[in-house]
Amino acid sequence: MAFKKKTEEKILDVDAAMQGTLTFRDPVNLRINGKFEGTLETKGNLTIGSSAQVNANITGDQIVIAGKVKGRIIAKHGLVLQHTAIVEGDISPARLSVAEGALFEGKCSMLADFMNTEELARYLEVDNDSIVEWANSGKIPATKEQNGWKFERKSIDSWIASGKINK
Repeated sequence: MAFKKKTEEKILDVDAAMQGTLTFRDPVNLRINGKFEGTLETKGNLTIGSSAQVNANITGDQIVIAGKVKGRIIAKHGLVLQHTAIVEGDISPARLSVAEGALFEGKCSMLADFMNTEELARYLEVDNDSIVEWANSGKIPATKEQNGWKFERKSIDSWIASGKINK
């Protein structure tokens, strides 16, 4: 009889005031209940609790917001604004769910399955020239079109996960 080892779930529950840059390279379940200011990059699930006050640029996979957030949010898989959420800033989710009562002030640009050079530069937070250079040299998954390059979001996410972006 074979037994599968249960995968240990990584949970981090922050109920304090913090500032700076938090980056998680491995998937985690992160919940913020206190104050956070800075930059937050996560893989896995991020929950901003109803008592949280966050002033940050956030990039993550699945993001659920119940508290107050001010800043730019990129949700690669989905963004949920619960009824107690107050969000001020631009959001770019792959999917968006907004509960009745949630407040949102800003611009929403849904992440498309395909991006052009400018959209990918914003998505990766790099300059446009780097994207063109990577595409021309074959360092990044891309498709050449008449008027430029086209990038599939799933391929780009896999490319990032493989660590090739740093090479």
